[in-house]
Amino acid sequence: MLNFLPYWLRGTLALLLVITNTFFWFPLLLLGALLKIVIPVHFVRKVMTLLLINIANVWISGNSLILALTERTNWVITGTENLVKDDWYFVNCNHQSWSDIPIVQKVMNRKTPMLKFFLKQELIWVPIMGICWWALDFPFMKRFSPEYLKKHPDMRGKDLETTRKACEKFKTTPVAVLNFLEGTRFTPEKHDKQQSPYTNLLKPKYGGAAFVLGSMGEQMHTMLDITIYYPDSTPGFWDLLCGKVKNVVVDIRKVNIPSTLRGKDYAQDEAFKAEFKDWINTVWQDKDDLIEQFKITHQKASNQSITPALEQP
Repeated sequence: MLNFLPYWLRGTLALLLVITNTFFWFPLLLLGALLKIVIPVHFVRKVMTLLLINIANVWISGNSLILALTERTNWVITGTENLVKDDWYFVNCNHQSWSDIPIVQKVMNRKTPMLKFFLKQELIWVPIMGICWWALDFPFMKRFSPEYLKKHPDMRGKDLETTRKACEKFKTTPVAVLNFLEGTRFTPEKHDKQQSPYTNLLKPKYGGAAFVLGSMGEQMHTMLDITIYYPDSTPGFWDLLCGKVKNVVVDIRKVNIPSTLRGKDYAQDEAFKAEFKDWINTVWQDKDDLIEQFKITHQKASNQSITPALEQP
């Protein structure tokens, strides 16, 4: 609708509208979170949690609508047909850009339980958003460097304890826990430094995923394996706001989580650790192969669109 405007003006308007949308819903999120603290009754907390989730879903829908006003994106989305809102999902996605999160939210909003993901503890200080994440029970984790743990061995395992506490909250209300297994955004430099065996992905990190499934094995039986492919180039978040993203491919596949990989102790059970890594490696190789297929399909489509132009006199 607004794609006739210059890119910079589209991006500025979209950003202002997203900020306005956030400020509108922020007081309600904060009030609901405070009521959960002030009235420590299980029923009240559960009702307020559901209310906060509904508010967040409307907030996300508003942001998606705002982005739709500025974009000219061709969306190819597959795999949303059999998703349900009353089940627990472990969501795995490749990570290339800050645009990944709003794209996943747009595709899955109201089709699954609300997406929640682990955040660095420092992000709680992000103005407005930090409070919103806290109100919605997003878990904050403090990561310790190997050097720090050598000096303070008593802190070893604290981040995993945070995972367990967060997962206890997740057991009462259906949730989709999003995890970027790569742990960071893909870049060619990181890929080369890692000497990753995958063509399009960084090496997966196993611990966080294993501890979520270890803590929620009774509820979480299904992985949603999401693959995002940007055929033209990897966009930044500003590119998304400006409507510069021409094509986005999102593929969602439901993967059964074997019962042998749920409810186990990744830190102590070496046999389970080896089996879990093998399973994730298989999922990761399939994802890498899928991205290669997307590349080939896009290249063929590009060649077909170019050939008639070359044949013109």
